[in-house]
Amino acid sequence: MKKLSILGIRGVPAAHGGFETFAEHLAIYLVSKGWEVTVYCQESRPGGEITEDYWEGIRRVIVPVKKSGAVGTVWFDFLSVRHLMKQPSGLVLTLGYNTAAFSIALRSRGFVNIINMDGLEWKRDKWKFYERAWLWLNERLGCWFGDHLIADHPKIADHLATRVSRKKITVIPYGAAEVVDADSDHLVNLKLTPKKFATIVARPEPENSILEIVRAFSRVPRGIKLVVLGNYRPSENPFHKQVMESASDEVIFPGAIYDKTVVEALRFFGRFYIHGHRVGGTNPSLVEALGAGSPVLAHDNHFNHWVAGEGAVFFKEEDDCSEQLDRLASDAEVLSELASGSINRFRTTFKWELILADYERLLEKWHP
Repeated sequence: MKKLSILGIRGVPAAHGGFETFAEHLAIYLVSKGWEVTVYCQESRPGGEITEDYWEGIRRVIVPVKKSGAVGTVWFDFLSVRHLMKQPSGLVLTLGYNTAAFSIALRSRGFVNIINMDGLEWKRDKWKFYERAWLWLNERLGCWFGDHLIADHPKIADHLATRVSRKKITVIPYGAAEVVDADSDHLVNLKLTPKKFATIVARPEPENSILEIVRAFSRVPRGIKLVVLGNYRPSENPFHKQVMESASDEVIFPGAIYDKTVVEALRFFGRFYIHGHRVGGTNPSLVEALGAGSPVLAHDNHFNHWVAGEGAVFFKEEDDCSEQLDRLASDAEVLSELASGSINRFRTTFKWELILADYERLLEKWHP
C-alpha cells in the first residue's frame, strides 16, 4: 500500500487556514485512491501521551503541546518529527518551511521528504529581525535538504531556482471548490444586501494593503458597504486602530468569521472582492474568490497577476485604488465581464480535481 505522512499543519479536520484545508482535501482524496495517510495534529493541552485515532479514513497522530503561538508550533513540529522517525522510513509531505531544519533529521533516517515551500514568509512586515532570520535560514535548509520542492506559484519557483536546480521544483498551485450557490440568509445578521457590498478577507497586517484600501474606499460616499473581515484589536494594535479610524460609516468590521458558509455567501453575493496582498504566492483567499465568481480588484504585483489573470483589475497605490472603486461601484457591465473572467480562470487552473491529481502524480513518482 502507498503510504504518506503529512507534517507542518495543525491538523485535520481543517479549522485554521489554507494549508489545513488543503491537507484535508488531499488526505481524503488519497484515501479514496487507496493510500494510507497519516496526518500529525496539534492539540493544545499540557503534557500527556501522543495518541492516535481515525477520521474519514485518515490516521491522526495527536500531539499535545502546552505552549502556544510560534513557540508552540515549533515544539509541535519537533515532537511530530521525533515521533515519525521512530516509524519505518517512507514518504513525507511537509507543508511550509518554517521548521525545515528538522528535515535534516528526516533525510538522515531515509525518509523521502517533499516540501511545499509556501510563500516568501521571511519578507513579511510582521516579523521581527530575528524571526525573519530564522525563516530565511529555514527556507535555505528546506531547499537543500528537502528531496523535492513544490512551489504554489511560478514566481515562487523562480525564487527557489536561485537556491537550487529548477529540476528540483514542481509548480502546483492552491485549489478551491467552485461556489455555484450560497445562502443569502447569512447576510441578514450583517445587515447586507446582495451586490450592495464589497469584501476583504485578509489578516489585518500592513502588507495586505488594508489601510490603503479602507482610505480609498472612504474618500467619498460609495452607496455600497465595505466588509472587512479579520480580528481587529484597536486597543492593542496601533495599525488596527489606524485602519478603523480611517473608515467611513460605510465600512464595517464584523470580526474574523470562520464559518465557511458565511464567507462563501459574502464572496458569492458581494459586488466585488478586494485583494490587497503584496507578498506571497497563490493566496487561498484570492483563489476562493475566483471560485465564487467574484469580480476581483487586486494589488498590482506579479503574484496577483498570475493568479487572477487577465480577467481582473489592479491598483498600484491608494489613488489608483480609489479610481478603480469609482468604476466598480457603478459599472454593472464591467462587473459582469470581471465575474466571467474570475470563473473562467478558476475552472482552468484552480479546481481541486486538477490540483489533487497533480499532487498524487508527484507523490507516486517519489514513493519509495
